[in-house]
Amino acid sequence: KELKNVHILILNVSLEYEKSEVSSNFVYKNAEEREALVAAERKFTDDKVKQIIEFKKEICGESDATFMVINQKGIDPISLDMFAREGILGLRRAKRRNMERLALACGGFQVNSVDDLTPDMLGHADHVYEQVLGEDKFTFVEGVENPYSCTILVKGQNAHTIAQIKDSIRDGLRAVKNVIEEGAMVAGAGAFEIAAYDHLMKVKEGVSGRAKLGVQAYAEALLIIPKTLAENSGFDLQETLITLQEAYAKDPSNPVGLDVVTGKPIFPEQMGIWDNVKVKHSVCNMSTILASQLLLVDEMMKAGRGSRPKEGPGMEM
Repeated sequence: KELKNVHILILNVSLEYEKSEVSSNFVYKNAEEREALVAAERKFTDDKVKQIIEFKKEICGESDATFMVINQKGIDPISLDMFAREGILGLRRAKRRNMERLALACGGFQVNSVDDLTPDMLGHADHVYEQVLGEDKFTFVEGVENPYSCTILVKGQNAHTIAQIKDSIRDGLRAVKNVIEEGAMVAGAGAFEIAAYDHLMKVKEGVSGRAKLGVQAYAEALLIIPKTLAENSGFDLQETLITLQEAYAKDPSNPVGLDVVTGKPIFPEQMGIWDNVKVKHSVCNMSTILASQLLLVDEMMKAGRGSRPKEGPGMEM
């Protein structure tokens, strides 16, 4: 099944015989009356199908455009056969979330009645085709204009591989979303941490008292990122770190990061390696809060230990 230049009608209308929601009985005297009841029942569905067919002829005319009906409810075999004879592709029992995404992707909107159909209700796609993947059939809708929704098909050898790919896609989309919202990025590959360490060590010179130790501890904690990159890449930690710091000291205007392949300093901005500002801000903020909470717990434990009564003779244990 394959269509080109497709007009898509998104329906939420039953095109099949359905039982009534309340208990009811049909009483007839003879076979003729029974056949008349069946014909009237069939006519109710056929009239809706004929309205769609007439609408298709009005839209497509003599052009090479094609027509497709995607219905959230059912389409019985007789209605499907009527559609097929008119060159209309019908899909039935589509999931609600897919219907909502389809309207965002193709345009148009979901129709709950076939009485007053207008061209602005239709979506459009350049190419629609059906493909079998494994044991399932998938319908691909491609070539849409101004899409606000899309689907990414993930293939993998097993469930674990698919889960990893999905996580990677989700992380990548979130990173792009953060960049769009923030409107800024920072150099990656450990460049931000190297620059922040150098800046804090200069700040430390202007700080007096015990606060100087806190600034130094914070600066050294930031180096865990380039250290981890070096360790995971199989390079010597101390040598790599010193090389990066020396390279940055030569030209502080250019952030310097680590090349995980060669172990040498690189310019991340030129290599297209970036980090999210929001992520760096969150890491610095949360690490400071957590460290403060841990130090507060230590102080409380010391205070509690000092307030205990001393053990003496005659005291019960």
